[in-house]
Amino acid sequence: KQIITMQLFILYESAQGYFLFVKEDYDETGGGLSKVQKAVSSLERFSKMTKLVGSHPFKTAEEALENIMAIGAPKVTPTLKNFLATYLPASKSSKKQKFALGISDAKLGPELFSDTGITAVHNDTTMEMIRGIRMHYAKLLQNLTDAEVTKAQLGLGHSFSRTRCATDVNRQDKPITQTIALIEQMDKDINTFAMRLKEWFAWHFPELTKIVNDNTIYARIVNLCDARRDNLTEDLKEEIEQIVLDEEKAAQIIDAVKISMGMDISDQDALQIKKWAERVTELMTFRETLSEFLKQRMSAVAPNLQALIGEIVGSKLIAHAGGLTNLSKYPASTIQILGAEKALFRALKTKGKTPKYGLLFNSTFIGRAGAANKGKISRYLANKCAIASRIDCFSEYPTAKIGESLRDQVEERLKFIASGTKPRKNKEAMEEVLQELKQEGLFYGDNAKKVDAAAAGNDADEDETDEERVAKKSKKDKKEKKEKKSKKEDKEEKKSKKRKRSEVEDDSDDEDAQALKEAAKTKKKSKSK
Repeated sequence: KQIITMQLFILYESAQGYFLFVKEDYDETGGGLSKVQKAVSSLERFSKMTKLVGSHPFKTAEEALENIMAIGAPKVTPTLKNFLATYLPASKSSKKQKFALGISDAKLGPELFSDTGITAVHNDTTMEMIRGIRMHYAKLLQNLTDAEVTKAQLGLGHSFSRTRCATDVNRQDKPITQTIALIEQMDKDINTFAMRLKEWFAWHFPELTKIVNDNTIYARIVNLCDARRDNLTEDLKEEIEQIVLDEEKAAQIIDAVKISMGMDISDQDALQIKKWAERVTELMTFRETLSEFLKQRMSAVAPNLQALIGEIVGSKLIAHAGGLTNLSKYPASTIQILGAEKALFRALKTKGKTPKYGLLFNSTFIGRAGAANKGKISRYLANKCAIASRIDCFSEYPTAKIGESLRDQVEERLKFIASGTKPRKNKEAMEEVLQELKQEGLFYGDNAKKVDAAAAGNDADEDETDEERVAKKSKKDKKEKKEKKSKKEDKEEKKSKKRKRSEVEDDSDDEDAQALKEAAKTKKKSKSK
């Protein structure tokens, strides 16, 4: 078999600029892959296989950043277009192209073809060639050292990372992700620390643990009495009531002090317990400020999702998806089991039942549904979460009204499953919300220009006099009457035409029947003869 070979040009993008290498005898079928793999390890063999054809060094750091950002997009810059046009062989069309251009990113191929008409190649052979060029890059160019290459790569890498961070679409979601992660960690830590405090102080005042169940209240009372039960007297009753928010509990605490069976503790132990109680209360107050901050960020970034399922569950969904943009791209079925990936893959592996919900289980809607209906509600809630996240991500004017309407729909669905009361259709609920948004000027429909024109027309109508309005109405009424008359006449004409056609068809049918009868009579006469 005859092997057809051609020239293979390799486009290599680096921090110094664009470079074009060529390899003779390129086999499109991939027969030369083993030779390339063997030659890559040795500079002597690889330098015989390929050589530098052309180069375009970047003159400034800004030019290098612009071109590297475009390649990552991917897009073809004028610099790259002119570089390829200068050093590649000319060809009238892509079908008559007598060479192959190897690229490192397959997504750059369609962009190159649309801008330059050059057909690019991305396969194992081109990737091995690019790997060899990257390995022997400084020695193939001969004018560079490894230290200079590393320095240029480091500088461009820093500027590239800074630009990507500044233009990150998920930069508004980062505080939400970090805050909910911190709140979850603090909940675990506060629970552990409060348990340690209870165990420690219970040796001195064990009755307080049964009276006060809340960790925050317990830590504040220990801090109030300086870790000494004898300090909880009638003089501190008002302050205890403010902490406990219950007069009976405050009286129970004071009475329990008188009959306590706890052991005495030293001043040094009491001091350490008080310090620990102060630290726990500080953590609890900081946790409250974090939750308030999360609420504010969610109302600014995802108001509809917050109105639907709350800031805690909504922020968990955003954090688990990696951002609001990623969450908006997920279908409702993915949102439904988000957070239950281990259970899902275990069920697929063992051919068991797949999970019905993941992070959505923390929502109050699923907790209020019956055991048999939890799957239905989670599926319905995931659908509404998908709608809310997409509106939050892509709307220009964020508002929580659509999320509130979606929440009402979930409430109606719960009532429908429980009692059978028919809920509203989604179309009706959305139309009501859109009408409210139109009145507030936050929604303009499919075309804002039409609405602006209509508003301008309304303003002009207000300036008109009553007589002009009456005259316009009479003209409209006359036009409508004429249109109705013309429609009636057209209908009558069509009916008359149909009648005439039917009469003609009946006459033709009668004539055909008579002709058939006469033909049958003649046949009988001929047979009798």
